[in-house]
Amino acid sequence: MKNKTSVLQKFYIFLIFFFLYAPIGVMMLFSFNSDASTYTFGGFSLHWYEEMFKDAAAMNSLKNSVVLAIVTAVVSTVLGTMAAVGLFNSRRKLYKRAMMTATNIPMMNPEIVTGIAMMLLFVFAGTIVSKSDVLGFWTLLIAHVTFALPYVILNIMPKLKQFDMHVYEAAVDLGCKPVKAFFKVVLPEIMTGIITGCVMSFTLSLDDFIISYFTNGPSFQTLPIYIFSMTKKRVKPDMFALSTLMFVVILVLLILMNVAQSRAEKKGKSGEK
Repeated sequence: MKNKTSVLQKFYIFLIFFFLYAPIGVMMLFSFNSDASTYTFGGFSLHWYEEMFKDAAAMNSLKNSVVLAIVTAVVSTVLGTMAAVGLFNSRRKLYKRAMMTATNIPMMNPEIVTGIAMMLLFVFAGTIVSKSDVLGFWTLLIAHVTFALPYVILNIMPKLKQFDMHVYEAAVDLGCKPVKAFFKVVLPEIMTGIITGCVMSFTLSLDDFIISYFTNGPSFQTLPIYIFSMTKKRVKPDMFALSTLMFVVILVLLILMNVAQSRAEKKGKSGEK
């Protein structure tokens, strides 16, 4: 009975991974297609990778997406770390619960609701300052930081709870200033959570479409919006090549992040012994 259950579990997991990654595998395969067809494979070729780098509009959109994702990751990580430390040190339980509930709202709220609400907010703010072209890089940055910030906070909070605050108090008692004690004692212990939150905010910003669609302007176009505009005509295999490169880069980042986390956990366990 147990063997049958184990086989069914493995088959169920296989189906999940198959339906998740089979479309990505097909996309990666057709990125090496020698023909322009998106349903007939004519042979292996790097032609569409060459065409991808020749597409100035696609490269500019990719550059915009990467710049926006990096800035979003940096701002979200700094603000998220400060917010997590402040909430962790708060002695008022009701305030802490209320703030954590408010932190979870951007994750639970449908993206289309968040996107429309932020677009209306930015347009309203633009009318106050008598500016019509208010949507652009800065509105995108604010919107992306808004939905990426909770992920940073929720990745750092467990690390703070695992940390022994007596070590920090001992450092302060021995003459270390509170700020210096935080950077020397607390920060190294929660660094894995900070890195995880930073990588998550980067990847979330890089592939976001719905919120970006409502908060971007004509002066700043991200890659997901550029690809969406192409679907009204015909998506060429050079977009398959670009998507493949993005997938590989994000996959490598996630693998490196997991390796760093596992090494940090092993180091922590060996230190406890």
